[in-house]
Amino acid sequence: MNARVDHEERRRQIAEALLRIADTQGLQSASMRAVAAEAGVSLRLVQYYFDTKQGLLLDALARLGAQLQARMEKWIGAAGAPPTPRGIVTAVLSCILPTDPESRRITRTYAAYYTLVLNDPEVLEKHGARQPELLEGFLAKQIRAAQQAGEIDPDRDPEITAAGLLAMVNGLGSSVLGGQRTGDAALAILAHHLDELFLTRGGV
Repeated sequence: MNARVDHEERRRQIAEALLRIADTQGLQSASMRAVAAEAGVSLRLVQYYFDTKQGLLLDALARLGAQLQARMEKWIGAAGAPPTPRGIVTAVLSCILPTDPESRRITRTYAAYYTLVLNDPEVLEKHGARQPELLEGFLAKQIRAAQQAGEIDPDRDPEITAAGLLAMVNGLGSSVLGGQRTGDAALAILAHHLDELFLTRGGV
């Protein structure tokens, strides 16, 4: 049992080193040797736990997704008990926006993965799309629940609406990281669009 825990700790240590490099330098700088140096371990140890760089990239991406999931659950938990569909949608989209150090780190690291996919479409092509697809499906489910409660126009397509909301938040996030607007301004824009989407205004 202890050996299993130690192995997992080593894998986590190495994967998180890659995520730090992705955040600060981009994945083009994340060679196996650079990851080993960042993690404070030997190159041989990195290669022992991860046969290929792609395997390391995928493991780290899964851990990044778990970090985002934990953040979303925390924000949903703060939205009320039990949270309403609007509260859930607002919490999920708000926590994605890069408005604090944690969300800025997560956003920058995902951007590094997107850049990698653009430069090498075969790498992470299928795996990289999984998290956004799951998130779109989750938001669409909340939108359908809000429609059943009479809070959103029943003629709206939940899937298209969810995809549009995520695309808007991703664009707002890029504008925050790029210095075009503040995090508070991005949150205000999001709130405006949610007010237009939900027939009941204000509150969650």
